[in-house]
Amino acid sequence: MISPKSFDTIHDLFATTRRDPDAHANSDSSKHFRDDVYEQLAQLEYIYVDELTRLNVDDSDAITNREPISLVDFFEGLAQLATMGVVEVTDIVEAVHREIILRPLGRFNEGNVTRWPRGITGRIYSTVRQVMLLVGNNLASGLQLYNNMRNPKEVQPLPINLRRLVNILNGVMGDHLVNHHNPLAVPMVLYDGSLHNSSLYNRHGHLQRDALSGRIIILCHGLCMSHLSWQLSKSNNLGEQLIRSQPTSTVLYLNYNAGRRISSNGRNFSKVLQELVDNNPDITQIDLVGHSMGGLVARSALFYSKEQGFDWVKRVGNLITLGSPHHGASLERIGNFVQDRISKLPFAGSLAKLGDLRSAGIIDLRYGSIRDADWKSLEGRSVLPADFRHPARLPLHVRTYFIAATLVETHYDSKATSLLGDGLVTIDSALGEHTGEHALSVPEGHKAIFYGLSHYDLLYSDRVHKKVVAWLLDNGQSELNQESQELSSRVYSYPDDLNLKV
Repeated sequence: MISPKSFDTIHDLFATTRRDPDAHANSDSSKHFRDDVYEQLAQLEYIYVDELTRLNVDDSDAITNREPISLVDFFEGLAQLATMGVVEVTDIVEAVHREIILRPLGRFNEGNVTRWPRGITGRIYSTVRQVMLLVGNNLASGLQLYNNMRNPKEVQPLPINLRRLVNILNGVMGDHLVNHHNPLAVPMVLYDGSLHNSSLYNRHGHLQRDALSGRIIILCHGLCMSHLSWQLSKSNNLGEQLIRSQPTSTVLYLNYNAGRRISSNGRNFSKVLQELVDNNPDITQIDLVGHSMGGLVARSALFYSKEQGFDWVKRVGNLITLGSPHHGASLERIGNFVQDRISKLPFAGSLAKLGDLRSAGIIDLRYGSIRDADWKSLEGRSVLPADFRHPARLPLHVRTYFIAATLVETHYDSKATSLLGDGLVTIDSALGEHTGEHALSVPEGHKAIFYGLSHYDLLYSDRVHKKVVAWLLDNGQSELNQESQELSSRVYSYPDDLNLKV
C-alpha cells in the first residue's frame, strides 16, 4: 500500500511541476520521488479477469442433459447475469484506469501491469467485485434453493417471449453463461414438431420423447434464435409445409446454445443424434436443414460423427443450409477489425475488452470455423485466420444443397452483388465457394440464389420453402435420370417469377 508520505511527495512534486516544469528535472528530490513511485508501481498486479472468459476453454457437454429453463431458473440466471455484468464493467473501468495511471509514467508494460492488484487502487476494485459477487451469488443461491424445494409438477415453464429473450442472450454471451454455470445457459434438446397439438406454444413446447420411425427431418436454428424462430405463424412456416408434403415423416426442432463454440455444439449434436437412433432403431433416414449458424452446426456434427465412431451418419440423406456462412460472415470480420484497431489506441486500448464479451459462437462465424483445431491451440478467444483453418469436407454419401440470398431483386453478375449478399452473409460464402482445400464441392444444380431476400427472410419465404420441400421430396431421385438438367445449372429465384432460371 502507498504510504501517506508518498502521497505527500507526489502532491508536492506535481504542484511544483505545474509552476516550473523544469525545476526538478535533475534534482535529488525528483530522483527520490521517481524511485518511490516506481517502487510502489512495482508492487501493482494485473486486473482481475475470469480465466474461462479470457482463454479458449472448451465448455461442458453436460448441458445437453438438462431440462429446459423454468421461470425460476430465469430469475436466478438474471441475478447471476446482473452480477457478472457489474464485474465485467468493473474490469473494463479498472483497465482504463490502470492504463491512464501507468502510460504517462512510461510504466505501462507487462512487469508493472502484472502487479496491479496489490496496490491500493487494485484492492479497491477487487473489493467492489467481491461485494457484488457475494450479493449476487447469495441471491441466486436463494432462488435456486426455492426452486429445488418446489414440487416438480409446480415448476412453471418459461413463456414464449421469455424463451426468445433467453436465446438472444445465449447467442450474444452463451459461452460466458456456461462457464459461470448460469441457469440461463440453454441445453441442447430436440422438440417435437407434430400437428396433433393445436396451439403454437404446445406445438413447440414439448421435448421429443415419443417413439420414432421412418424418415426424420431436423431443423436447426441460427444465431440468437431458437426452435420457435421457425414458426412465427401456423401457416407460413417450413415445418408445417414439410409435414403436409410428407405426412409419414417426422419434423423435429433442435434447440441449442448458439453462443458456444460451433465445434462444441457440433460434437454435442452428433451425440444427441446417436442417442436418437439408439433409442429409435426404426429410423430409416435423417435429413438436416440448417439456417445460418444452424447449417454450420449440422456440418460440424457430420464431421465429428466419424471421429466419435457413431453410425447415425450412415442414415443421413440430405443436408440443406439456408444462408449459412460456410466461409465466414463479413459482419464479424468487420467487428474484429474494429476491435483490433481500438486495442492499439493509447488510453482506448482497454475498451477493446468490450469485444471479449461477445460469444465464442459469434467469433467462430468470422471464418466459418467448425472444428476444434481452428481455436484450441490459440491464446485468447480467437480463431485461426481464414487460410489456416482446417478443412471440413462434406460426407460423399450425403446430398448437400446450399441456398444463398441477396437483397437486390434482379440478376447482376457483379462483385458488389455477391459481397452484399443477404446483408450478413455473402453469396460465395453461403454457396460454399472457395479456392483450394476449403472449397465445398457441391453440384451447381444443388445451389440456389434467391433475389430480394434478407438473411432472416430465408426462414419465412414461400419461395425458399417450396425449393426445400421440392429437394426433400425428390430425395435424390432426379440424379438417377441422366437426362435431368437439375444438376447442370444453378437455380435462380426472383420475386416476380418463382420458376425463372438463368
